[in-house]
Amino acid sequence: MKALNISNEAVTREGLLKRAESAPGAWMGIRIAAILLILDGWSSTKVAKLFSVTRWSVVQWIQRVNEEGLAGLEEKSRPGRPTRMNGDMLKVLEEALQNDPRKYGLNRNRWDGIVVVEYLKKHHRVQMEVRQAQRWIRRLGFSLRRPIYRFVQATQEGIDEFHTAIKKTPPNPKK
Repeated sequence: MKALNISNEAVTREGLLKRAESAPGAWMGIRIAAILLILDGWSSTKVAKLFSVTRWSVVQWIQRVNEEGLAGLEEKSRPGRPTRMNGDMLKVLEEALQNDPRKYGLNRNRWDGIVVVEYLKKHHRVQMEVRQAQRWIRRLGFSLRRPIYRFVQATQEGIDEFHTAIKKTPPNPKK
């Protein structure tokens, strides 16, 4: 199999390093570093192992850089349905998740996917499935935990009340 090389003359080490200084995001930095290693003679397989990505991803990066130059490193917009949650709504949801659900008229103790769906439907008129709401909870940095059930501990007054109301035998006077 023929080794993959960068054939575009516009892609140089200096150009890549200059681009890395102004590039936002970690994925852009990984792509730039991968192309730099390819320019140094590394194989696409070794680069893929180094960055824990598939070899096919590295091959696609090389092909895009060969076709488009440095512009091939840019992330392309992907098709798909636009999100129903805009930036303002996400901020409001994040603020709500930091408070008690009862503050918003929801009769629950903890936030979970079902409660977030109810909240969004009631306050923002956004329809969403429970699983998608759980993903939004995770993206906002919160965790989904199952409720912890704890039994209420009996007090001495409750024990005495139990003895007098329920038990048919009188309490032991010797105690």
